[in-house]
Amino acid sequence: MSSDIKTFYMISLYDYYGDLLTDKQKEYFEDYYFKNYSLSEISENKNVSRTAIHKVIKESEKKLTDYEKKLQNYEKASKIKKIIENIDEETRKKIEELI
Repeated sequence: MSSDIKTFYMISLYDYYGDLLTDKQKEYFEDYYFKNYSLSEISENKNVSRTAIHKVIKESEKKLTDYEKKLQNYEKASKIKKIIENIDEETRKKIEELI
């Protein structure tokens, strides 16, 4: 999986399951994925070792992917979006408002 695809996927999973992470996991994840900080920059800003930051981000990624494996919200939403692409515009807009 390319870096850009992984980033998009992780951010998408975060949108679905981010509230299930701890505050620290959310903070480091957002710094890394949303603010595009390097591990060294986060480490410096938080006064924590680079290894500790890496570990927390990897744990967060694992949690998010585990939630998706069990709940499949992202996968289901992707399938629904593909299906509604082929229906009339008015119906599509109504469905998109619901999801």
